[in-house]
Amino acid sequence: MHFLSETLEQYIAQHSESEPQVLQELTRETHLKVIQPRMITGHFQGRVLSFLSKMVNPKYILEIGTFTGYSAICLAEGLSKNGVLHTIDINEELAEIQKKYFRKSSYESQIVAHTGDALKILPDLDITFDLVFIDAQKTSYDAYFETAIAKTKSGSIIISDNVLWSGKVIEPIHENDKATEVLVDYNKKLKEDPRVTTVLLPIRDGLTLSRVL
Repeated sequence: MHFLSETLEQYIAQHSESEPQVLQELTRETHLKVIQPRMITGHFQGRVLSFLSKMVNPKYILEIGTFTGYSAICLAEGLSKNGVLHTIDINEELAEIQKKYFRKSSYESQIVAHTGDALKILPDLDITFDLVFIDAQKTSYDAYFETAIAKTKSGSIIISDNVLWSGKVIEPIHENDKATEVLVDYNKKLKEDPRVTTVLLPIRDGLTLSRVL
């Protein structure tokens, strides 16, 4: 679902920072070789993630849901000197394309890629994260958030993607549509959670920023 016209989306992208060449190449290869290429972050949202990361200038970033590595590279652009991004994805078939483009970017030495279940990997990471990006299995969003927030500090930012879910969050929920049900509850929780202040932005499929108090 497009919340803005395609023409207006193109205008927005044209008047935002240009997409780096390595990410243009990654987008092309993702569309050629990967199932559901629309899951890639894309130019405009990628520039938003890069901008936010540069504002935070994090020492440690956590990404839950790597896909082909586009958003990881965008987030890595804001890392402080000697900063590290830990990214987790359950699909081992995507590891080679991730490695290829991490290598082609200038951030390979600062990105640690984990393959497996984030809820099993995260407890073993003894790190306090300054910036978190959640973009994986929607039905596990609450569990991801709870696991991640335990590894943050006051002032850390947690970004949640796809929170508008193609507009389904404001429509009657169909029977067995667990993802939409979870996201509706998740959005309500973030608004009411006393541990964070939250703003939901209508960027692409919905992007929520939560600042840990």
